[in-house]
Amino acid sequence: MTENVDDILTLLPARLKEARREQGLSLEAVSNLSGVSRSMVSQIERGESSPTIATLWNLTRALQVDFAGLLETDTASDRIDLLRASDVPSIDNMGQGCRIRILSPPEEAGGHEVYDITFKPGGALRSQPHARGAREQLTVLEGTVRVTSGNASSVLYSGDTGRYAADIEHAILAEGGAARVFLIVKSA
Repeated sequence: MTENVDDILTLLPARLKEARREQGLSLEAVSNLSGVSRSMVSQIERGESSPTIATLWNLTRALQVDFAGLLETDTASDRIDLLRASDVPSIDNMGQGCRIRILSPPEEAGGHEVYDITFKPGGALRSQPHARGAREQLTVLEGTVRVTSGNASSVLYSGDTGRYAADIEHAILAEGGAARVFLIVKSA
């Protein structure tokens, strides 16, 4: 993030205008959503007026953007966040005969989680219900697994994908040998 006040005053108008346009909002719509007058929004976007903290707060809330993100000098298009295989956190003491590698960033915990799970022959991961409305999507990369969700049960083979409720008791069981799955957990 930029720290120079002049840089902030230069970036802010363009970034606010860009955020408004990305959402397809008119000046009038932003005014209605934020409580900031249409003429003030226009002046801020043209760099003719510097907003107060309260005004900026109202605008960023109306545009559903993070204030700090408005001032980032790097854009998502010119950087790649890497997580090298050797740095992927893993859990070996959950379940039976399985290793869970956590691929999603920590800030997404409880929202949209991504896992790479390896099962030894006979391995199992039994889970208690997650938050209401939670769902899981599992794709089998290698081997065969049985997925249960409540009273439902299905066998999935390499390449198969299953989607199921995760707000009830559910389990993934390796069948007939070792297996590896890619799991996405999405909370409601």
